[in-house]
Parts: sequence; structure tokens; C-alpha cells
Amino acid sequence: MVEARQDTTVVIHPLTDHRRNLPLEKKGELVTAHPDFQLVISYNPGYQSLMKDLKQSTKQRFGAMDFDYPEAKIETEIVVHEGSVDARTADKLVQVAQRSRNLKGHGLDEGMSTRLLVYAAQLIGKGIDAQSACRMALVRPLTDDLDMRDTLDAAVNTYF
Repeated sequence: MVEARQDTTVVIHPLTDHRRNLPLEKKGELVTAHPDFQLVISYNPGYQSLMKDLKQSTKQRFGAMDFDYPEAKIETEIVVHEGSVDARTADKLVQVAQRSRNLKGHGLDEGMSTRLLVYAAQLIGKGIDAQSACRMALVRPLTDDLDMRDTLDAAVNTYF
């Protein structure tokens, strides 16, 4: 949704409010939503530039839920399953990520995602040593700032 031009997102407004229909102006048709129709969107507010944020009139047509990272035990299970590594390695990766997440707003825009942990796990599973895998998949994609890289590399070195 945030990738669409703001002047085009208003096209869905009548579909997402009490009217529950979608006007197709070029065809001169009005499509009525099925009673079971639902529209679900996902986006990360504040993650992209303000130029890419949803219009308030669009946001107000949806209910909202906050999501955070999974709790450590569950995230470890995800990394084990998706990254094909043992639980001990996955747990270490999760601990590194938790350290990075504490730096959000203190030099990092975002902490290490579960997706990045899986990438690092997959590299480790292919025989790349853990420190190199973490630098390639976790640290370098997050920041170009040399001091922050040193800080994140130190977290990696603490666990690996």
C-alpha cells in the first residue's frame, strides 16, 4: 500500500468503508464486495520515508495491530527450522539480534530481523564460520557506520 501513489490509494476508500463497493469509472461499473470480503494490509509505519507513509484517510479505514519480534524461545525455534542449524547456534544468533535491537534509535534505524538471522544460519549451515556469516548477513546489511559495525561485531564475538 505504501508503494502506491497516494492519489491512487483513495480508489479503495469506498471499498473499505460502509459503502463496501469499488467504482470502476472507466467501465462505468460499481462492484459490490461480497459480505465475507476483507482487505488486510501490512506496512511498517516510520520504516520508510514520510513520503511513503499512508494517508490518514486511508489509515482510518483499517483496524491496527502492533507486532514485535517473537519472544526469544520462539525466534530460536524459527531460526532452527528455517535456517537448518542446531538450537545452540540459533540461540546465539537470537542473542546477538537482541543486542542489536537495543541499539534501535541509538545509532541504528532497525535491529536485526528474524529474516537476517535465518540468512546467517543458512550460511553457517553451508560451512561458513559463524563470525563471518554474522558479519555478512547480520552486521554489514544494517549499517555503514564503522563505529556501529564495531559495536555489532563485538556482540557477534561475544557469542561466537
